[in-house]
Amino acid sequence: MYKIMTAGPTRVRENVRLARSMECTNPDLDLEFYDFYRETCQLFSKAMNTENEAFIMGGEGILGLEAACASLIEPGDRVLVIDNGIFGKGFEGFVNIYGGIPVLFTTDYHRPVNVNDLRTFLEKDSDFKFATVVHCDTPSGVLNDVQEISKILDEYGIMSVVDSVAGMFGEPLDLSDSKIDILCGGSQKALSAPPGLTMVWVSERAFDVMEKRKTPIAGYYTNILVFKDYYKNKWFPYTMPISDINGLRVAIENYLEDKDIFHRHKVIANATRIALTEGGISLYLEEGWSNTVTVFNVPEKVTDKDILDSMCKEHGIMISGCFDVLAGKVLRIGHMGENCTESGVAETLEALGKTLEKLGVAVEKDMKEVFLKNI
Repeated sequence: MYKIMTAGPTRVRENVRLARSMECTNPDLDLEFYDFYRETCQLFSKAMNTENEAFIMGGEGILGLEAACASLIEPGDRVLVIDNGIFGKGFEGFVNIYGGIPVLFTTDYHRPVNVNDLRTFLEKDSDFKFATVVHCDTPSGVLNDVQEISKILDEYGIMSVVDSVAGMFGEPLDLSDSKIDILCGGSQKALSAPPGLTMVWVSERAFDVMEKRKTPIAGYYTNILVFKDYYKNKWFPYTMPISDINGLRVAIENYLEDKDIFHRHKVIANATRIALTEGGISLYLEEGWSNTVTVFNVPEKVTDKDILDSMCKEHGIMISGCFDVLAGKVLRIGHMGENCTESGVAETLEALGKTLEKLGVAVEKDMKEVFLKNI
């Protein structure tokens, strides 16, 4: 069994695993489960500091992204796709699937979205039903100021759909200080529950748009609106994955009890970047680093596969490669949630240093030592 220090899924705490092994009831018929589900959703609203209702959907985090597009888009709707990363651009596909017209605002993948450039763009063209943007674009690790971006969009009457699957719970996010209409999260990143669940937070404005559609939502499993009255009607649109939700409940309780979580993510992420840089390893980003994942360039004369294989086989540690336009070019260390520990990251950097040296890459400083000095 490998020690996973990947950019998600992350390691899972024992109390979460044990909660998933509890005896199951029938979630469709047991009225007490409706209370449990609603209370769990309310904890997620509390976590994002919002009165907006949260829902848990049975499916990996990408379900929320597609469901947001499916639920809002009618054929011919123009949608602004804010593209400064692989997942940011990925929204274009969902917009096309549901008959929308995607318009890309593409920026340099090495840094966050520049809000002044976005405003300049919108001054020329703001005829969009909503915009999509990613909080932490995991392939590059770039962090966008989605709260500020949502406010700028709102000035132009544009709703916002935000993917914070890899950002939330490791980076502060306050929905009360934003104009975000649909926020999407996932269970397997900084929350450190197993993959398989999506969380969505939905504004009243978004529900109003869904209810006033001229055409039906082109989907059922991706239809957020079917969740709106689940508690009043004591009816779920499909049988809820009760064991997964039991684990998720403990995971959100773990998060809410951890008062030092954001500081810890910040300190460990900063120390990781310093360690890599002083070791002679270049970071992919020029600025705007997320505190949940660090992305570095694959050194010359070796391949990502060489490094990944050696890390697994010789050190029992798994880190992430990448895909799409970054395939083979970068590697990623996930220091989010249960991965965000001094010992876990120190062990990973030590293994990385030994791996690189074995492969003939000169490491200028002991990265584990540099990391520990900066904690």
